[in-house]
Amino acid sequence: MAEQKKITRQIEIEELVNLLPQSVSYLMEKGIRCLRCGEPIWGTLESASKEKGFNENEIEIFVDELNLLLENSYSLRDNQ
Repeated sequence: MAEQKKITRQIEIEELVNLLPQSVSYLMEKGIRCLRCGEPIWGTLESASKEKGFNENEIEIFVDELNLLLENSYSLRDNQ
């Protein structure tokens, strides 16, 4: 089995979306909406979150929840 990647606060938004397409909906629910509005977000998960006013603790929660989504997507792929 290939090595599973891990999401960090320093992941580039473009890499995050490529790695975990479900992250678009997750981030939109959190108020980071410019992923689908025609203006792509550049930079890291951390910088995009800070621009929207999220604090360090909230960013860590995003990282944890996104990694859980990623683990679940790996599990689904492995079971197919």
